[in-house]
Amino acid sequence: MSTISNMVVSPAPHIRDKLTTNRIMLDVIIALLPSLVVGVWVFGPRAALITGVCVVSCIFFEWLFEIILKRKNTVNDLSAALTGILLAYNLPVTIPIWQTVIGCFFAIILVKQLFGGLGKNFANPAIAARVFMFLAFPAAMTTWVSPFKFNSILVPKEEILDTITGATPLVDLLHMFRGEVYTLPDKWSLFLGTHGGCFGETSELALLIGGLYLLFRKVITWHAPISFIGTVFILTTLAGGFDFGLFHILTGGLFLGAIFMATDYVTTPFTNLGRIIFGIGCGLITVIIRLWGNYPEGVSFAILFMNMLVPFINNISFKKALGGIYK
Repeated sequence: MSTISNMVVSPAPHIRDKLTTNRIMLDVIIALLPSLVVGVWVFGPRAALITGVCVVSCIFFEWLFEIILKRKNTVNDLSAALTGILLAYNLPVTIPIWQTVIGCFFAIILVKQLFGGLGKNFANPAIAARVFMFLAFPAAMTTWVSPFKFNSILVPKEEILDTITGATPLVDLLHMFRGEVYTLPDKWSLFLGTHGGCFGETSELALLIGGLYLLFRKVITWHAPISFIGTVFILTTLAGGFDFGLFHILTGGLFLGAIFMATDYVTTPFTNLGRIIFGIGCGLITVIIRLWGNYPEGVSFAILFMNMLVPFINNISFKKALGGIYK
């Protein structure tokens, strides 16, 4: 018969799972690989170069910062590598290498490490870095190349002039919404990703495959992605018709943001109701920016803004235990 002295008292959590941070990050990286394959196929080997530079830079900056401050090394948890991949996917293939390094510094040092590291950052580092780079390097961040016409590792100006495309489909959609006539790529081309844009976000098929893998692995839930994409589709359909709505969910960074960034464990709500609220808010802000803002794309701005509201969303969506008192 046991006595009180034999009982073990320990802090929460009392239910543990075999799933680790390292395993979660690895699953997300695996889910992102189809997009890299499509990016290299459509935009050439420089897509792989940009991805590699971002991954190495993010790992280096995290390692260096923790060495300087004598913190426990966290490079092995793969979160820095994942940040590098996500940031790379949000960049044009022609982005100068030195600008990608600056973006990685901003993501790892200013957004992640200065706030305490993984689990303490207030915003998704890759999203925040993309917004920073968009404001700091607007010309480089809006230079697009035509699919299958750019196969250089370097970006010599004399060779890139005939590969620059005038606009992404999102820009054309904005002109159509304002009453101008523009020809868009066919829906199959948009779904496969054979059109201009950031090389990691153009293929909705590849991103969808990755999203289904994460759902199968139970790394993410459907709540934020479906509410995000569904809100954009419903609102744009109401604004311009079914085809207009369908084009809006097949272009831009919607799938990349909804599946891989609006599901971030640290910067998104921890309840299913909160995730739905988060997704609807992201979708609403995205549509407002796309249709009436100065920028054709609003996914990054929407997620960044909603990241700041997560503590409030958690408060209103958190279910109290029966008899529990929370302040």
